[in-house]
Amino acid sequence: MFPAQALAEEMLRRGWRVTLATDARGARYAGGFPAEVERQATPAATFAQGSIWTRVTAPFAIAAGAVATILAMRRDRPAVVAGFGGYPALPAMIAARALKLPCLIHEQNGVLGRVNRAFAAKVDVVACGTWPTPVPAGATAVPIGNPVRAAVLAEAGAAYPVPGDGPVGLLVIGGSQGAGLFGRVVPAALALLPEELRSRIRLSQQVRPEDMDRVRAVYDDMGISAELRGFFEDVPERLAAAGLVVSRAGASSIADITVIGRPAVLIPYAAAMDDHQAANAAGLVAAGGAFMLREAELTAEGLAGHIAAILGDPQGAAAMAAAALSVGRPGATTDLAALVEELAGKGRET
Repeated sequence: MFPAQALAEEMLRRGWRVTLATDARGARYAGGFPAEVERQATPAATFAQGSIWTRVTAPFAIAAGAVATILAMRRDRPAVVAGFGGYPALPAMIAARALKLPCLIHEQNGVLGRVNRAFAAKVDVVACGTWPTPVPAGATAVPIGNPVRAAVLAEAGAAYPVPGDGPVGLLVIGGSQGAGLFGRVVPAALALLPEELRSRIRLSQQVRPEDMDRVRAVYDDMGISAELRGFFEDVPERLAAAGLVVSRAGASSIADITVIGRPAVLIPYAAAMDDHQAANAAGLVAAGGAFMLREAELTAEGLAGHIAAILGDPQGAAAMAAAALSVGRPGATTDLAALVEELAGKGRET
């Protein structure tokens, strides 16, 4: 939802009307969208998840959603339709194609998701958040980057707090799957750090509610100053204050890290479809802004070694921060908005 939200904010700023077309599940994650964005919830479903009954009835849910969206778009014809992938986008993309509307898709990850893969050669352009992203024959791909929220742009290129002899910020984020893994590995890793470094760490860590008391007790025993939350509403500000980030390799997380410019240790989610999180991390690792640890190889000793090496080398940490910033795309939102307006112009010409 973050890239879609960022585009919505920019299009509103440019005087456009914006409608978010999604299903009921997607609508639950749209709380950050501006109030001016109209919501249009229609049925959608996936063949890949859920019970046998859910999969059997999926075509009917998709068809119902597509018909409802076609009728809605006939009543209020969009100038452009932008799809951001995932099965909630299916009805709108089917409707856009049926009505021959100008349309694009934006793919966050370094590997196209199933819905975007199905439509890549059928839309006007594929805007790639991670570059390069392989696309099917006949598709037109352009490097755009991943739009980030206004709160992230407000911290873009913030001065890096070079680790020294004083307190140093460590931010650990990663969604529910990452929080579970990190709740086990990160405390064990920090316990292995030299006392001189461990005592200076100011930790912000995302932790699952069921793990909260256990993890808090471990950090209390170690004397680590830790702020633990199930979810951080102020990630951009915490990124700006961090000397190091430990994170999953989700596309939005990497976009935030690179736009602000912080060194990172990335642990791709092993179950991610087509190993797309490893593809997301590859460019940042190659640039020298991050290290990648595969989940299957992740140990407390290995993670502790990376944390100590980065935070114990101020010059190297600053170089990593600069490298991360060098691959950031703070203009991704405006570039994507310009692409939308270009397609709208072509649509008016025809």
